[in-house]
Amino acid sequence: MATPRPDCRNLAGRRILICRPEPEASRLANGFRDAGAEVRVLPLIAREPLPETPEIRTLIQNLDLYSHVIAVSPYAASLFLALADNWWPQWPSGIQWYGVGSGTAAALARHGLRPRKPTSGWTSEALLAMPSLQHFRHEKVLLVRGEEGRELILQTLTERGADVTLLPLYRRHQPHHDKTVIDEALLCFLPEVVVTLSGETLNNFIALSKNSGHNPDKTLLVVPANRVAEQAHQAGLTHTCIPESLADADIVQTVARELDRRTGSAGTTK
Repeated sequence: MATPRPDCRNLAGRRILICRPEPEASRLANGFRDAGAEVRVLPLIAREPLPETPEIRTLIQNLDLYSHVIAVSPYAASLFLALADNWWPQWPSGIQWYGVGSGTAAALARHGLRPRKPTSGWTSEALLAMPSLQHFRHEKVLLVRGEEGRELILQTLTERGADVTLLPLYRRHQPHHDKTVIDEALLCFLPEVVVTLSGETLNNFIALSKNSGHNPDKTLLVVPANRVAEQAHQAGLTHTCIPESLADADIVQTVARELDRRTGSAGTTK
């Protein structure tokens, strides 16, 4: 018999702080509010599209030279598609498209593409486990991403024989928040759950907590992967959970399940 899924109404009155960038933060906040939670949004990562340079235009105009195009996030995919639409009214044939996770693949699919994605997971490691990315004979790969980021995909595909070209389309930075905004979100609101869906976001949250005097030791951190969970554990934050996917509904469901489990465990403690 299958284990029943927890009722998201268990989130009534729970305090959730979302540190994702916009617009994803507000969209996820609506999902938590629909489940009855009290929610604050405090983005700790902001994204800024890079200007369209001659180098970027040349890469997109030469899209038909690539055998594989990989987008690392829905945001990267959306920026790429907006630029490519200016030059490619019809997509060149022969390209294998990839999204790191379902959300990225869905962004590509909405433009008539048939992207591949990992059968499970939404990390660089999951992408690199795909059979079609194991061996290359100098095929050209276009990697659509931010200005900075993990180098794992670039390094691994290069080692496997691919000719990888980076197409950076945006930069990330930590947004400035007034002290009153930070104090309200951390010291007054006292979140039970904080959503930190990248290693960079987690680092910014840890630094902000330290500087503001907020103690996150008992806070449940929602992280995207084991790698970021380990990062939290090394910082002394042991209460973490990883959602089944990065879809809003799965994040809400994972938090409901984890809080339900923790409440049940506390209730049985003698």
